[in-house]
Amino acid sequence: MNALQKNMLGHGAVIMIIALSAGFGLAMSLIGGFELFPGHILHFELPGDSRAWARAHSGGMMNGMMVMLGAIIIWAMEYPDAGARRIRWMLVGAGYANSIFYWVGMLAGPHRSLRIGDNPLGESSLWGVLGFLPAFIFAFVTLVAFSLIARQAFLSADE
Repeated sequence: MNALQKNMLGHGAVIMIIALSAGFGLAMSLIGGFELFPGHILHFELPGDSRAWARAHSGGMMNGMMVMLGAIIIWAMEYPDAGARRIRWMLVGAGYANSIFYWVGMLAGPHRSLRIGDNPLGESSLWGVLGFLPAFIFAFVTLVAFSLIARQAFLSADE
């Protein structure tokens, strides 16, 4: 495994840490605060509901695994260097863009960063736009990345 793939594994691990941190937010949103010690809760409210925290937690872990799996795929396929560098920025960018989407989407309120303008769930805000744009762009970038991986896989399988 080369430095590029190890770099991807590192970024995947950082994305996993961000996602695992959302698990604390999920627990605190469910109990209404932070349990200092058994039976004593410091009560407060977090932005977003428990379903949003669950999405940030599980969706973020899936994105971290996507980046790590991408590293393993390009290593196992002995992907050409130029293509591997391209795949790296595409998948790492997607992992972070989707993490931003989940976290900032909670600050966007009912709008949930699902589009730039107002949507049936709520009015747009700066948070809505900041959560939506990176994820929207990298949704297409990710499709291209996996299309390139599929193409390379089929080409190398014919050899």
